Amino acid sequence: MNVDGQAYRSIWLNSDGRRVDIIDQTRLPHEFRVRSLESLDDAAEAIFGMRVRGAPLIGATAAYGVALALRETSGDDSLQRALSTLFATRPTAVNLRWALERMETEIAPLPEAERLDAAYALAASICDEDVEINSRIGGHGLEVIRRIADSKAGGTVHILTHCNAGWLATVDWGTALAPIYRAHDEGIPVHVWVDETRPRNQGAALTAWELAKHGVPHDLVVDNAGGHLMQHGRVDLCITGTDRTARSGDVCNKIGTYLKALAARDNGIPFYVALPGPTIDWDLSDGVAEIPIEERDPAEVTDVWGRLPDGGVGSVRITPDGVTARNFAFD
Repeated sequence: MNVDGQAYRSIWLNSDGRRVDIIDQTRLPHEFRVRSLESLDDAAEAIFGMRVRGAPLIGATAAYGVALALRETSGDDSLQRALSTLFATRPTAVNLRWALERMETEIAPLPEAERLDAAYALAASICDEDVEINSRIGGHGLEVIRRIADSKAGGTVHILTHCNAGWLATVDWGTALAPIYRAHDEGIPVHVWVDETRPRNQGAALTAWELAKHGVPHDLVVDNAGGHLMQHGRVDLCITGTDRTARSGDVCNKIGTYLKALAARDNGIPFYVALPGPTIDWDLSDGVAEIPIEERDPAEVTDVWGRLPDGGVGSVRITPDGVTARNFAFD
């Protein structure tokens, strides 16, 4: 990740060797703020409050959350409290469960005196593995984009993406955006249609911010514009991420992804899911029936957050007082 000429990951170990630093994504795009996590509760709040989000980054943060919990005491009670607290933060992203199960499997058998350092080392390894996985996704996706570019005699490849599956959703590179960054860096002309992704506007706030930092041409569009763009031949392919994928291939991603997939199928447009291995839930065979769909605070629908006329940042209500709302986060 390149932010104004400085390399970052979305999560990293502080120079003191114990605190964990993250980019507070609730402040973007108006403010770039690094936040330090010092405890289990800090890590759990960061995940639940979406200071970090995206399935791979949630898993990485949870792994470090276990390590932070063991700073106080490395006993079994502390370890189990960490696992249960973190598991309850976000029900849909399977990387959370995957990371916690891996931490438990490798840390629980160790003597208490060895657990803390081992937990930090394993969390760091999980982060490094995520970067390598995403780099490989970028390489595979690059070849897809290259073939389309060749078929257009070097013309611009127009890609539609939904939500944010870039640097900020992972430790680095991203899933859906990794092929786009690779293609851009190799001189292939690409242009990205960025869905705003209501209600939290991760596309508008995060994907557009990322692409601008990397210099990738893009336009922000309202969520309902995708079908129109496809009907008029202005989308060559769609790439999204995934928060959980069943062994059958059923993909669960940010709410609205299903509608984009239907529109792409109707218009004969390739639809790709950038899928890291840890996001596959091998225990599930029917995604629609078995994947739990998180329902979040209705205020995310009735209110919007952004820059105010006075230059400050805050929330504004956009619906009548008393209106009820439902806020399903995935489909």
